[in-house]
Amino acid sequence: MELAELIGLRPVPGAGLLLSLTRRCPLSCAHCSTASGMSTRDEPDPGQLRRFVASFTPETRPDVVMLTGGEPLLLPELAAELGALARTAGSRTALLSGMFFARQRTVPDRILRAITSVDHFSASLDAHHEREIDRADVFRAVRQVRDAGVPVSFHLAGTGPDDPYLADVTADIRREFDGRVPSLVNEVRAFGRAASWAGPTRPPPDAERALPCSMAAWPVVAFDGTVLACCNQDTVDRRPAPAHLRLGHIADDTWPEIRERTLLSPLLRMIRTVGPSHLYARHAPDVPADGYCAGCRALGEHPRITAAVEAVAAGPAGVLLDLTAARAQVEQGPVALVRRHGCAPYADLLTPRGPAGAHTAGRADAPLPAPGEGR
Repeated sequence: MELAELIGLRPVPGAGLLLSLTRRCPLSCAHCSTASGMSTRDEPDPGQLRRFVASFTPETRPDVVMLTGGEPLLLPELAAELGALARTAGSRTALLSGMFFARQRTVPDRILRAITSVDHFSASLDAHHEREIDRADVFRAVRQVRDAGVPVSFHLAGTGPDDPYLADVTADIRREFDGRVPSLVNEVRAFGRAASWAGPTRPPPDAERALPCSMAAWPVVAFDGTVLACCNQDTVDRRPAPAHLRLGHIADDTWPEIRERTLLSPLLRMIRTVGPSHLYARHAPDVPADGYCAGCRALGEHPRITAAVEAVAAGPAGVLLDLTAARAQVEQGPVALVRRHGCAPYADLLTPRGPAGAHTAGRADAPLPAPGEGR
């Protein structure tokens, strides 16, 4: 599975699932959105994670399971087991690592076994990571993973389009890998340890314009086992979670139950279709939305909005709205999605280019199952 295909699925409701295996991490990067470190023990119960993934069925399974953290490769055997369980139902897995193991000359066997059990491997690399893991070491480890037959990519972060680090590291990746390894480039957000120093990276959206939130398409298993409808770090970490964004808990619920709640919630449908800012502008114009994501978390507190959403998005009409919004984003392609959510000038790096500059991967189109129905 290549990076463009993974990103191309992002707007499709229920097509993916994010599993946070642990908040622990051997690194202490200044921008870490999860404030991860080795002193924390926040992580879901491994047995509950196994049971949850084992509840996938061929009819309801997510297309992609993303294993993340913290550092998921601190639990390599668990990562490999979850990858195998997901594959049994027909799901593919991707894993994002901070590359702590790259300090060694070769990738340790138990780490490599975990990596080769997944369908895509992404290496985090940015100025903060490089203070602890040398870029050359990361490149060497990524080559070993690639030589083992696993599709690879880089997950880069910088302060914005004009960050000289991003210009340098993306050029270096092109040289080192002959333009054949893709990169997803994001901007540092003011979450976790970056909350004290990272500023806003983009202007607020035009509330009069529909701006769908594809981040509400894939459920997220948080560090305490709670399943959320959104990967925004404030939503993942803050308790109590808003009722409309809390989908359940892996101790009590199966994946088919979580998937059904994801697909059938009228409020989530409208968040995915027009976005929270537009809902405020249309149904509660006198209420300050207080930002796109903060306004989303507060949607359930406004009866005018929830009543209007129920009237519009319940039943077959809501199914059609949800599918239409998802299809429009899928048809625009993964590069357009990254231009909107990531660092726009680097969005084309999502698809690798050969040495002559020609694209070697095209747009990733995804099938759109009807919400509430099997594939």
